[in-house]
Amino acid sequence: MKASQPVTDCPLRDEAFSLDSPLIDILLSPRARAVAEQALGLSFENLPAQFAGTQAPSFAAILTIRTAASMLGKRDDASLTRAEEALHELPVTDADRMARCARYDNDPLDVALPVGPRRILLFEKINGFRDDPSVDAAHQALMRMAGQKGWAMVATDRGGAITPETLSQFDAVIWNNISGDVLTLSQRDALRSYVEGGGGFVAIHGSGGDPVYFWDWYADELLGARFQGHPMKPQYQDARIVTEAEDHPVAADLPREWVMSDEWYSFRNNPRDSGSKIIATLDESTYSPVGYGGQDLRMGDHPIVWTRNVGKGRMLYSAIGHRPETYDHPVYLTMLEDAVEWASSTRDSAEAVQ
Repeated sequence: MKASQPVTDCPLRDEAFSLDSPLIDILLSPRARAVAEQALGLSFENLPAQFAGTQAPSFAAILTIRTAASMLGKRDDASLTRAEEALHELPVTDADRMARCARYDNDPLDVALPVGPRRILLFEKINGFRDDPSVDAAHQALMRMAGQKGWAMVATDRGGAITPETLSQFDAVIWNNISGDVLTLSQRDALRSYVEGGGGFVAIHGSGGDPVYFWDWYADELLGARFQGHPMKPQYQDARIVTEAEDHPVAADLPREWVMSDEWYSFRNNPRDSGSKIIATLDESTYSPVGYGGQDLRMGDHPIVWTRNVGKGRMLYSAIGHRPETYDHPVYLTMLEDAVEWASSTRDSAEAVQ
């Protein structure tokens, strides 16, 4: 295999330091960290350990310095303005650029490409929050499903797999609880061209659960909604799910309604309003939609699974899937199976039913 080269086209590589920089990039720069702490009058040492890691995967990759300051109680405009001005004065050095790009890769897919009626790439590179039990349970369930269905499925945790040449070998890509910005600029272009050109895309739970995104197309055009929060105390609750699009292939084998326990996501905008086809909604009267610090997470109309046409491609996002037990739930497994079948079934835009 040809040795991969250092990544030089990572997103935000040359961007000035600011309050909206990824927190991990501030923490990786001793100068930027010192300037921010002094201007804000705080210490990032007081952040919970899981929020302050500088080695990906790290929650610091899905926070900004602005959100971190808010978590530490610094919300006054004056200190934020001071910090923004001080950060902007810092030069971005070659060392900063190398540190920013270190969590990306261009390692090619190093396995035999699949042959079969359904060719699926299971993508698992995570730079943000990695919940090992849910990622592993989803992986096992999907690989088992592929074996039962005769799909040719290849799993990778390398961003270098996302190239036009590699993606052209697959009918659909599954994003398994992906968190954090994981693709270089050229890899972003490859994924966007693949989906808009007719490729299938299935995203599961954490793939739509980052508090901050640094790729607007992914959040707004591909997924069609941005994460707001999930309940706390308790984090996991039983809730009633209602099937809405009963005539859609993904909903064809679902009951009219069912109850299960999970970590229920709410979103800042309703995906229905961004043109999505809603497969299932959440009945907010059956659980307590109260988040961290008493955050009100009620949406009223609360989609939890939906599809979108993106160019000629098909996208399905399911916000269900935090608890490992979810991937043994027969109804949910049925839905995931039908979702992959639907997303990967055609690249013919004339047949691309949302």
